[in-house]
Amino acid sequence: MLYLPREEGQGLVEYALILVLIAIVVIVVLTLLGSQISTIFSQITSGLGG
Repeated sequence: MLYLPREEGQGLVEYALILVLIAIVVIVVLTLLGSQISTIFSQITSGLGG
């Protein structure tokens, strides 16, 4: 009988690695630009009278 390797788990690992990479990029971008984004939202809020 031939041994056929299962590749379903490999695909899941690849998707998980992609999601982790995307999460790391988002965290880095928010860390670098977080204060600027907060300032913009504060200006919008004060401009709307809140």
